Amino acid sequence: MASPTLVTPTSKLKSLVPIKVTKTTAATTTATTAIPQARRREFLSIAVATLSSPVWLFPLTPAALAASDEEYVKETEEVIQKVKSTINMDRNDPNVASAVAELRETSNSWVAKYRREKNLLARVSFRDIYSAINAVSGHYVSFGPTAPIPAKRKARILEEVETAEKNLLRGR
Repeated sequence: MASPTLVTPTSKLKSLVPIKVTKTTAATTTATTAIPQARRREFLSIAVATLSSPVWLFPLTPAALAASDEEYVKETEEVIQKVKSTINMDRNDPNVASAVAELRETSNSWVAKYRREKNLLARVSFRDIYSAINAVSGHYVSFGPTAPIPAKRKARILEEVETAEKNLLRGR
């Protein structure tokens, strides 16, 4: 295989010669105008930035964008209620496995929707509920859907959920 050619930068930049446009018609004489170099470079940089932007490669649909603050609050409250009800279920309850599966599906969609939102990352409620979801999901992935959550972990999860709920009501 041939080795790639190394391109080294030169110490002096050569300026480009402006393009001269010549216009001739029967009624007028020859007119020569020069297009300023900066305008051409500006146009090319805008064109390249626009065409290589990921927006063109991956167009966003309205469903992919996180919606308003009210939607965030509503969906976060739903996740909080599911977390509370799931971790407080009895180990012998026959619906534990389906509740855990439903919680995992809900929490995965919540995380996928809101973790890319820069304005939500700084919110205390987001951090607390994200941490609680991580703890619950990690436990059920490691030990199975019917394994009871240890009392210490359960208390910490419930505390995080409660603080997230309080901060959510305060708009934080």
